[in-house]
Formats: sequence, structure tokens, C-alpha cells
Amino acid sequence: METLDILIFGAHPDDAEIGMGGTIAKHTAAGLRVGICDLTLAEMSSNGTVESRKKEAEAAAEVLKLAMRSNLEMPDRGLYLTPEHVERIVLEIRKWKPRLVFAPYWEDRHPDHIACSKLVQEAVFNAKLRRYMPEVPAHTVGESYFYFINDIVEPGVMVNVTDVYEQKTAALRAYRTQFEAVGNDAVQTPLTQGYLERVEARDKLLGQKRSLPFAEGFISKLPYLTEQF
Repeated sequence: METLDILIFGAHPDDAEIGMGGTIAKHTAAGLRVGICDLTLAEMSSNGTVESRKKEAEAAAEVLKLAMRSNLEMPDRGLYLTPEHVERIVLEIRKWKPRLVFAPYWEDRHPDHIACSKLVQEAVFNAKLRRYMPEVPAHTVGESYFYFINDIVEPGVMVNVTDVYEQKTAALRAYRTQFEAVGNDAVQTPLTQGYLERVEARDKLLGQKRSLPFAEGFISKLPYLTEQF
């Protein structure tokens, strides 16, 4: 099994695309192997079904040219910092041996995004411990970064995603049941009321800091390291 350069965790299908769809597209275009692991099937979503969400996630994966996409099928609105949940994420990290791991920023108005962030942080730490689940070889992640979904603070790192922004938009539009009120039984939610436009406005606003049309921001708990400027 081939390893991944980047493994991104999200609580729900579409989290990673909202926060860093452009960054994903940029790295897959450069030949890097990028994967997404969704923790839940988003079965508590107001619109769509588990099956429709699966198809939408697959379509978005094709747009972004992912090397893999997995789903741990943990309970939506039931993500908690338990040993069992941490273990399942550790196994995913050890399976794919990524150089970089991304997770949602640890402050967000959706509790599942916060829980996902905490779980991934615990799992990244445990994944390197050779006496933790010793039946599976340990793996040390090189760097961890956090992307923004709903709430944003001043980022420590920015990625210029201008040249791939149409690809990000196409990946997000794959989630039609979430961002459009389609079907007779669809209900209006914050996601169907201009949410994608707000994501685009956020990415534009961030880009303005460096005179770019679009950018995505990230935070690391460690200082950004470079050999020289």
C-alpha cells in the first residue's frame, strides 16, 4: 500500500473541502498523494441521506483528484474523546503514514468540529508511541496543521489558491443536498442560505492581506520552521 503525503481529517464529508479545498487541489496537481478521512457519515444532516452524502463525497474526491477517501463511520453528533475513537484514528494514521496531517481548528461553533480536532491531536501523539497498540507499527507525523470551517482567527500560514479556486468551488458544489435546497422534503438551513458565497468571501478577504484574489489560512501549534528566507 502506498503512503500519503497529506492526510486530512474532517468530522463530516465537506469539512475538508470548505476549509482547504484549494490547498488540496494545488497539492494533488503538484503530484502529491493526498487523502481525506471523514469521521462520520453525517447522518444527522437536515438534508440529504447517508447514501447521497457518500456519492457527493466521491464526486468531490474525483474533482480534487484524491489518492484515497475513507470514512470511519463514527456517530454523527457522537464524537467524544474516548480511547476507542482515538484508537480508530491512530490506525488510520499508521495505515497511511502521512508526512502531514490536517484537522479542523480547535475553536468552531459546531461541536463535532471541535471534537474532531481534539481526537486528531490525541491520535497524532499516540501514533508515534511504539508501546501504544504495539501490534501496529508506530508512525511519527512530521507536522500538524489546522484549517478553518466556520470560525476563523488570524492564520499563521497562508496558501495562494487563486489558480485552483474554480476546482475548490466545483468540489463544494458536488455537495448539492447540503448547499442547495433541493427536493420536496428539503429544509432551509444556514448551509442553503448563501453559505458557499460566505466561504468565497472569507477566502477573498484572507487573500487581500497579501494582495491575492483567494487564499486559505492555517494554524500550527508550533512555529513555522524554514531553513532560510
